[in-house]
Formats: sequence, C-alpha cells, structure tokens
Amino acid sequence: MNKLINLSLVLLFSMNLTAAKYPKREMRAVWVATVANIDWPSSASLSTAQQQKEFIELLDLSKEYNMNTVVFQIRPAADAFYASKFEPWSQWLTGKQGKKPEPFYDPLTFASVECRKRGLDLHVWINPYRAVSDVSNNRTAADHISNTHPEWFITYGKTKFFDPALPQTRDFVAKVVSDIVRRYDIDAIHMDDYFYPYRIAGVEFPDDQSFKTYPGGYAANQRDDWRRNNVDLIIKQLHDSIKAIKPWVEFGISPFGVWRNIANDPAGSRTKAGQTNYDDLFANILKWQQEKWIDYITPQVYWEIGKEVADYKIIAKWWSKNTYGAQLFIGQAPYRIDPEAKEKSWHSAEEIIRQIKLNRKYHQIAGSMFFSAKFMRKNPMGLRQKLLEHYYRYPALTPVNPGVDRLLPQKPVDAVISEENGQLQFSWGAGENTKSFVIYQFKRGPWLKAKNASHILLTTAEHSVTYSLDSQTDPQRYKYVITAISQTNAESKPVSFVTVDK
Repeated sequence: MNKLINLSLVLLFSMNLTAAKYPKREMRAVWVATVANIDWPSSASLSTAQQQKEFIELLDLSKEYNMNTVVFQIRPAADAFYASKFEPWSQWLTGKQGKKPEPFYDPLTFASVECRKRGLDLHVWINPYRAVSDVSNNRTAADHISNTHPEWFITYGKTKFFDPALPQTRDFVAKVVSDIVRRYDIDAIHMDDYFYPYRIAGVEFPDDQSFKTYPGGYAANQRDDWRRNNVDLIIKQLHDSIKAIKPWVEFGISPFGVWRNIANDPAGSRTKAGQTNYDDLFANILKWQQEKWIDYITPQVYWEIGKEVADYKIIAKWWSKNTYGAQLFIGQAPYRIDPEAKEKSWHSAEEIIRQIKLNRKYHQIAGSMFFSAKFMRKNPMGLRQKLLEHYYRYPALTPVNPGVDRLLPQKPVDAVISEENGQLQFSWGAGENTKSFVIYQFKRGPWLKAKNASHILLTTAEHSVTYSLDSQTDPQRYKYVITAISQTNAESKPVSFVTVDK
C-alpha cells in the first residue's frame, strides 16, 4: 500500500443480509503488515513466545471488533515470515535477514492455526516486485535472490525491484506463490498497490535494456502499454498458478484509490490525483477484473468526503460502477483520525462512520477495510465504540465470493451438549468440505428466527467448546444449532444440538 501497514483492516459486507438491520455476512478483515515492525511484531528482537503472544492479542482484538478475516503480510521484500523454500527469513521478524526464529516456529502455520480456532479467515499478503527496501541500509542474506540473480533487478531511488519485464521474474514469483498455496491452509493471496513503483519526480524508471530485450511487439512510443502488459502477465500467471492448486483460494488486489482521472480518460473518475494506477503504476485494474484474473479489489480510498482533488464519495461511487463482477471492498483510513489533523473531517471518528453509511448505499460495495491495526488498537476518538454501536454490533460470517466456484459443505454430525459440574460441553463432528463451524443460540422457536447475526454465538474450526452453565447458556431456555462453513464460505443447513447425560 502507499502507506506502511500492519494489522487491521475491517471488511464489512452489505450483501447476503438476513435482516435489514443486521447483516449476517460482513467481511471484517484484519491486515497484519510486518514492514518496519509497525504492528507485528512490535520489535524484531522479541522472543518466539513474545511474538506469539502479540499475535494472539491482535487476533483477539479482531474478534472484539467482530471481524472475521486476517490479512497477514508474509513477503515484504523477497523475504519471508514463513519457512520458505526459496527466500530467506525476513529481517523484520528476527532482526537479521536469513535468521530463523528461536526457538523455531513457523509464523504462518501459527497464524493459520490460531485464526482457525477463532473462526477467522486468513489472507496472506505478498509484495510481488520489491526486493530491497533501502539499498543503502538493508543488509541482505547471501542467498537472497537479489544476490544470487542480480541480473533480474532494477534499482529505482533507494529501492531494488524485480524487473517486471523479465519472464524470470514472473516465474520466480509464481513459484513462491505456488509454494505458499500448496503448503499452507490459507484463504487468499493478497497484493497491494506496489506494481511499478510510484514515480520519482524527474527520474525515469531505468528499463531501456529490458525493453530492447523483451519488446513483446510494442513500438518505442508504446512504452507505457508495454509496462502495463508486463504487469498483466504476472497477474494472469499468479491467478492461473493459484487456481491450478486450490481453486477456492482467492486472489485479491488492494490498488491505489484512483484508477484514472477523467482528464485522461472519459471512463475515469472525477478526480485530480497526482498519480494513478493506470498511468503511473501501470496497473490496469479494470482489465484484471474483466478478465476474471482477480477475485476481489480493495481500492485505498484514504481521503475524506468532500476532498477537492479526491472526494471519497465520488471515488466510492465510481468503483461501485466498475467492478466487472469482482467483489469490491473499500479501504478506510482510521490512521487519519486525529484531533490535530489538517482536515477538520478527521477530528473525530465520525468521518469513518459517514463513509461506511455511504458505502451501504451501493450494493456493489461489499465491505470496508481499515488501515491499520496500530490505530484500531489505539481506538482513535472512540472508533471501536462507534463501530460496534452503529455497524459491527454482532459477529458476521465471511461472505461467499460469487466469482469463485462454490464448495458445499456437509452438515456437522454428532452435535451434542453434555452437562457436568456446572459446565456445558458442546461437541460435534465434521463432514466433507468443512473449514469451520457456526454455533447459533436463540430462544426456542423456528430455525429461521436464528439466522440473523445477533444469534451467532461462536465461529471456530474446533470440534468442541465449553461454557459455564448459567442463565445465559441454559439449554432449557435456549436452543442451539450448528452449521458448517466450506472453504468457499458456503454454509450448510443447520443441525440441532442434542442434550445428553454424561
């Protein structure tokens, strides 16, 4: 993203409502960005136990906000927050690139297990092209790809990038992504707005030699089209690689907030952004949506309603009309809430509430992402209370993506409640195509009365849970049912719990 981010984006779904007031399927995403230790880990010197404790605290925070999805940055600069077969451990994790955690653990495996326990989906965020954030200050491991294949890289400003024109770049990144998808229990691969880098005034990206070597049929006056094609090629290859391994794993992009200004294209938005996806980052987002190469988009609309050059209201409406079937979430900016902010709109959390209210006017806007965990944790100007009061009052299930072939889960089996020593133990078994479960609690009556979000008691991938027996849980007062959720977030028919004597 154009801002360093770590954990905490909330995606809020306005589709698949079970009641006008309480949408059941709202996506609440938590971004875990690990660049520069902004959110997690808070320091590269933390022990394994401290890292795990911090991570769990952030997951629990996401549940406090009634979120349902975590987006975890695992590849900030051709390095890894997991046991990669191809890239060294990240310096942001252990303080030195190539140094593994001690005592050893795999953070991505840990994240997956802990997310599943809480019924949270897990999206993993990779940066496709950035290889060395700061060539003057970052020390790379001997086996870092920029050292073993220096001919694949271009330095622009202080950053070293994979050359987007090279087939070797596309093949290597696709190999890395394929390895992640194959080995880990994840729900999506996520990329943000770092394609060709943001322009440096007066400095041209140095790809003359690459253009000569791999012109791809483009003429000298078509350099920009050639660059866009280079990015198209990697997006398609990544899509194909992901879907060949696990068709249910989604591929999502979080682009800069403006595709093109209307001054450059009548199809663009009525904005005056200084840089845009199409003209400066060479990311033709609309084409990727049209070609079905990506499953969702999250444009970073980090501006306020009424901003002259980039009005949130105008941009949100524009994206809602240009989804081409991809799911659309809007990136919100709680990091901007500050009583000392230059723009008065950000002097309270009400700007975010107004934006979410606006989003819900457009059925194509499936949700919102909040940047970042650091600020969600700080709860700027009472944002959490306002969100929970207005829109996030109840848990919400991760929504079905209509662009992904649906897997239907079998119903849970052997759902029983047993009472012992003042405790209620719920236990159940899983059928096929099951990722997690949802337990509903409601006063006795028809099942349909249980289906709005206010009756969701728990989401988890576990097969048992224990509660204290009291007036808030007594099976004589409440009925409990359980459903299964598939890898594509389809929900099974409910199964009633049966109370048994131990």
